[in-house]
Amino acid sequence: MSLTTFSKIKAKLWSKIVAKTRRKSWYFKLYKAYWHYKFFSNVRQSQSINYFSAIPNKGAGIGHQMANWIAGYWFAHKLGLKFAHIPFSNSKWEAFLNFGYNEKNVNELVNSGFKKVYLPLFDEFNQSELAMIQKLIDSYVGCGVIFIAEQDQFYQDQIGVISDIKNKYHNAEIRSEDKLIFSKNAFNIAIHVRRGDIVIEKNQQNENLSMRWQNNDYFTNVLERALINIKTHKPIIIYLFSQGKPEDFNDFNRFRNVNLCLDMNAIDSFLHMVNADLLITSKSSFSYKPALLSNGIKISPSSFWHGYPKSEKWILADENGEFKDELLRTVFK
Repeated sequence: MSLTTFSKIKAKLWSKIVAKTRRKSWYFKLYKAYWHYKFFSNVRQSQSINYFSAIPNKGAGIGHQMANWIAGYWFAHKLGLKFAHIPFSNSKWEAFLNFGYNEKNVNELVNSGFKKVYLPLFDEFNQSELAMIQKLIDSYVGCGVIFIAEQDQFYQDQIGVISDIKNKYHNAEIRSEDKLIFSKNAFNIAIHVRRGDIVIEKNQQNENLSMRWQNNDYFTNVLERALINIKTHKPIIIYLFSQGKPEDFNDFNRFRNVNLCLDMNAIDSFLHMVNADLLITSKSSFSYKPALLSNGIKISPSSFWHGYPKSEKWILADENGEFKDELLRTVFK
C-alpha cells in the first residue's frame, strides 16, 4: 500500500469518526490539544506568535474549498491569531485567486520550526464551545504552533473577509492575462443556473434537493424584472452559465441576446461571473463566491445558507424570483 493510499484511507476513517462523535459530550477529548490544555497550560517555550489555518477540501468543488479557506482566514483573526495559508489543491485555482498573497505558508512555517496542532470542530454560535477552543489555543501561548481547523469547519456568513479577498484577487498579476468574451461596449448580465450534480440529486430524490434546486422559472423571473429596471444606454447582452443541453434552457428563448455558456471551463465561468455588470446567482457556492469578489450588481436568492452584505449593489430575491424594483433602480440613479 502506497503512502498516498494509506493517507487517504486514514483521512476517510477519521472523517467518519468525527461525523459519529461530533455531538458527543466527549468529542473534544479526541484531540491532543484538549489534553495539552489539561496538563500543560502553564508551559511557555518562547515568544513565538501562533497561527491558524484551514485545509481547502481536496475532494470538493472550488466554492466549497474557498469556504474552507475563508473560514480559516476569518477565525484566525477572530481568535487572536495570525493566518497561515494552505494552497488550493489545484495550482491553476491557486494562481487565479491569489489568496496566498502576502501570507505565510504553512509548509514554510513548519520548515522553520512551527508545529501543527489540530483543533476540533466547533459551533461559532455556541459560546461554551468557543470558550473551550479559546482555552485550547491559550494553552499554547509561546509554543510556536499552527492551529489547523478540522476539515470543513463552518463559518456561516463568509462576508467578513470580502475586502481582503477582493484586494488579493483584483491585484493579482494574473489579472492581466484574464480573457473575457464580454463586450466592453455592452451591459453584460451573467446568470448562473446550478445543474450538473444537482440534476443527479433531483433524479435520486436527494434530501438536500429542496435546499439547492431552483427551476428555470426563478431565473427567468429575476431576469425579466431586472431588464425592466436596468437603466443603461448600452445594449444588454445575457450570458447563461450552466451545464446540460441547449434545450434545457428553452425558457430563456423569449429574451434577446442570450448566450448559453454550457461548455466553458470552471475558471473561465468564474471569471466572467466576477466581471459581469450584473450577476444573478443561484443557491450555489460556485456563483456566491464570484459574487463576493465582484464589483458589479448582484441579485441573489434570499434563502441561502451564507450571509449577504448590506449594500445597494446586493439585491435579494424571494423563492419566486421577485424583488423590490426600487432596489435595482436605486443603483442606476
